[in-house]
Amino acid sequence: MKKNILSAFMIATLVVSCTKSTTKTEKVENPDGSVTTTTTTVSENGLAVVDTSKINQAKENAQTKIDEAGNKIDIAAQKAKDQIDETADKTKTDLHKAGQDIKTEANKVGKDIKQGAQDVGQDAKEAAKKGASKVEEAAKKLKEDLSK
Repeated sequence: MKKNILSAFMIATLVVSCTKSTTKTEKVENPDGSVTTTTTTVSENGLAVVDTSKINQAKENAQTKIDEAGNKIDIAAQKAKDQIDETADKTKTDLHKAGQDIKTEANKVGKDIKQGAQDVGQDAKEAAKKGASKVEEAAKKLKEDLSK
């Protein structure tokens, strides 16, 4: 958008610079005896007479509008940047919390697995003791049977 406006401005300047301009100075005597001097620049383009004061006013208006548009673009860009930063911060916080939650749950699972392994080990020891005592009893019975 800025490029289009600037291009139009440059073309207008080129057209104005190709015109013939004439400066007229007008002196008016006031009733109190002072003299007021008015200078008017008139530009002539092959077919029409152009008043440079109007062109200058149009140029100033165009520059004002360009500045306003630039400011609006800057404000919109800043708002977008702020929203992106806010979203990034929130995402970072959410990811950190999710990582902490995963770590906490992994620790719980690890403790559950450790406890389960200890329980299985204890059960295996008890089963081995029971099996060993049964083997001992069977061996005693066999020994008694053999001694009879």
